[in-house]
Amino acid sequence: MPMPIDKDMVKRLGILSRLSIPEENTEEMVTEIKKIISWVDQLKDVNTDDVLPMNSVVEDMDLPERKDEITDGDIRDAVIKNAPDQMDGYFLVPKVVE
Repeated sequence: MPMPIDKDMVKRLGILSRLSIPEENTEEMVTEIKKIISWVDQLKDVNTDDVLPMNSVVEDMDLPERKDEITDGDIRDAVIKNAPDQMDGYFLVPKVVE
């Protein structure tokens, strides 16, 4: 059973997505989100049983493949040299969690 889309849901979605949604726009957002959900629901009805996955809409093509091998290892000093701050061979970064 789908969740009801109302002003409270729009406010919650705004908080979760870190978007500032002005109060006067919440009703418009309710309508827009309902339209989007309705459109996505229509996609459930599309039969894709005989549709092959594709990587291009223009032509059939094979994706290039390469061997999965390490080619740039053992260059720690060269990489660390580019760091703005380092200690004992490790990157130093600002603390982001209190």
